[in-house]
Parts: sequence; C-alpha cells; structure tokens
Amino acid sequence: MKFKILVIGLGSMGKRRIRNLLKLGYKNILGFDLREDRCLESEKEYGITTFSNFSQAMKQLPNIFIISTPPHLHEEYINYAIKNNISFFSELNLFSNVVKKSIKKINHTSVIACSSSTMRFHPVVKKLKNLLDKKTIGDIFLINHQVGHYLPNWHPWEDYHNFFVSRKDTGGAKELVPVELNWLTYLFSDIESVVGNVTKISNLDVDIDDIYQAILNFKNNISCSLTIDVFSKPSFKETKIIGEKGIILINFQTGEIKINKGKKWKIIHVKINKVAKGYLGLTPPEKLYEEELNSFFKFLKKKNNTIFTLQNELKLLRVLDGIEKSSKSCKRIELKY
Repeated sequence: MKFKILVIGLGSMGKRRIRNLLKLGYKNILGFDLREDRCLESEKEYGITTFSNFSQAMKQLPNIFIISTPPHLHEEYINYAIKNNISFFSELNLFSNVVKKSIKKINHTSVIACSSSTMRFHPVVKKLKNLLDKKTIGDIFLINHQVGHYLPNWHPWEDYHNFFVSRKDTGGAKELVPVELNWLTYLFSDIESVVGNVTKISNLDVDIDDIYQAILNFKNNISCSLTIDVFSKPSFKETKIIGEKGIILINFQTGEIKINKGKKWKIIHVKINKVAKGYLGLTPPEKLYEEELNSFFKFLKKKNNTIFTLQNELKLLRVLDGIEKSSKSCKRIELKY
C-alpha cells in the first residue's frame, strides 16, 4: 500500500509529525491548517505542499490522516476519516464521549485508528518494564508519581494564553493526566477505583484547573499517589516505586534510576535522546514520537500486531473522568470498562 499522508493541524505537534515522517522516510506528505501562516511555515521548512482549505486538501486523495489539531477539534476529522474509510493516527484525545462514539462508528469498517501513546516508548519506561518483569524489588505495593510542568514553558515561542492548554476543557494539567496514566497502566495494570482532587491554586492567568491529584487503586492491588501541576518552576517528573524487597527512584529528566534493597544504592543511567529545538521543561525526546508513528505504519503494513487503539485510550479517559467526578462528589469512584 502506498501512503499519501495528510497532516491535519500544522502547529507544534503537526510540524513535529512532519519531521517524524520525513525522518522515517515518508515523502508523500501533505499539510492542512486553517492558518495560512502555519501553512507557509511548513512549506518553507519542510518542503511539503499545504492547504488552508480542507476540501482542496481532500482533492489530493490522501489515504492516511495524522490528526494533530488541538483536542477539542479532533472529532470533526475523526468523523470524516471514518465516513471516508481513511485510517488515522490521532494525538491525545481528552473527551471520552467522543472516543466512545468514534469506536462505535469504526465497528464494521476497515479503518485502522491509532491514538498517541508517546510515554510507552520512553527509554526510562522501557528500562523500568525490564526491572519490574525481573521482579527486581519483588511485588510492588505503592507508587508515588509527581509531575510539575510550568505552563508558560510548554511553547516558549508563543503566549501560553493562545493555545489549547489554557482552555478550561483542555487545560494543561488535565492533558497530562492520560499522558502519565498511559505508561503507569502499561507497567502495572488497569485502574479499578480513584479518589480525586481537581482545582486551581496558582496565580496563572488562565481559567483552568492547574492541579490534578489522585489516589489510584490498580486491579493488581497496587496503590498510586498521583500529583500533576502546571505551575512548578523548575519543571520535574519523579517517581518512587516501593516493593517488598526495596525501592526504585526515577528521575525522568536525567534518566537516573536508583535502586535500594536495604543496603546501598545502585544507580542506572538511561540515555535520554535529544528534545526538539526550542522546547523547555518536560517535553519528551523527539525519538519517542518517531517510534510511535513508526509503530502505527508497521501495523498498517502488517509488520506487527500492536498499536494503541481508541479502546485502549478510552480506558484512560474513563480514569480521567473518574478523577474529576470524584473531586466534585468527594467520593471514591469505582471504574467500569
């Protein structure tokens, strides 16, 4: 199958996906964005043909969509893809009702739908999976995971008020919840219940909840304390995993993993690849994005049998919904999948 790929949305993520595709060797790439300035930037920087009119873009008959618009705009292009039998890769979705409806529409079609799962490709997560599979610290009892990612540093080149992380329904802290749940559920298990606290406590000039806190109870009886905020300076991402034989401490920024079984620390240094130019804070290395796109195209070529499906993503979004519902009701929420 020859791919003609339309990247929908040419902001930060859309440009990244063009870079990823070029690095992976794909050349038949088109771009679409309603903003003509972004179209011109992408044409100049990457040498692709772009369109500011969606109908004109579709006259080129693309057979793959890469949907890189802000989350609240995904539904329109997902629906178009399904209706026209176009397989697609979507950036992180934040609305469980949209994903649920999309799954129903995809049934009985040949559309392949893949959602972003960037953190599963992180070298630290890969190393942690190896350590946990070998029962390095025995059975796991408790996880403490904390993330602070200062909102103005997400896109240092633009005013943070001007993109979706400053919207109430797609706020930065909210977006980070499924990002972190993705690798946590991958390493441990699905989550069966949550207690949540969601609020705004900083003086950031945005109407969003800037902190998400949760106690997550996994199906394999592991308990996790999760805290995500978008006001910490400097940004950080740190994890403590407590097991029957010892503890593991993880610093995602430095790639340092420390293991102690009661005597002395063993330190493992995981190589972290380069982050794209211009980003600050906790932006993942570019190679992770390349790997997840490569996995999608391998699946399309029938060279592997694993992708992160919309069904997988829906599980994470139900946890996110549960955290928000728990915060409003002040009750533990039991999750149903």
